[in-house]
Amino acid sequence: MQLRQPIWPRFMPRQMVLNFATVGPVGRISKAPGTWGSVAGLFYFTLFFYPLGVLGNLLFSAVGIYVAVAFCGEAEFRLGKRDPGEIVLDEFVAIPLCFLAWQPLTQVAPPWAIFLAGFGLFRLFDIWKPSVIGKLQHLPDGWGVVADDVAAALATNLTLHLIGALLVRL
Repeated sequence: MQLRQPIWPRFMPRQMVLNFATVGPVGRISKAPGTWGSVAGLFYFTLFFYPLGVLGNLLFSAVGIYVAVAFCGEAEFRLGKRDPGEIVLDEFVAIPLCFLAWQPLTQVAPPWAIFLAGFGLFRLFDIWKPSVIGKLQHLPDGWGVVADDVAAALATNLTLHLIGALLVRL
């Protein structure tokens, strides 16, 4: 089965597509746009996902991922570049997945520490791209732009929970 790029953004004006893909001005910050996209993603998580359980997070994240694949792929096409740095919608929508089932972690650390650790781990996995994470970047169109960030977020989540489990045992 071949992954297909959603076509509906093709009918939108160029500037609208680019504004979504860059999360407005966030992706246009010249130094470390992916980091700033991740910071914006933390605010996104805090405003919309914080009170949700695992199922709510997964459902809203699935919608966000689909939208990001569509806009990021179309923005790549319109810019004529493969996964350019200014496209940060992928980081933005992936961040909530770092914090799936985060509430039990508050037994070993305050929420601010969990969010700071999740942010740091996400940036590490997103930049380093170990193993499968790096391979996902080679998927076609917007899927390749978004899939590596989703994998980095899930690796972050797993790492946070492993650290939490180790700290509980101490």
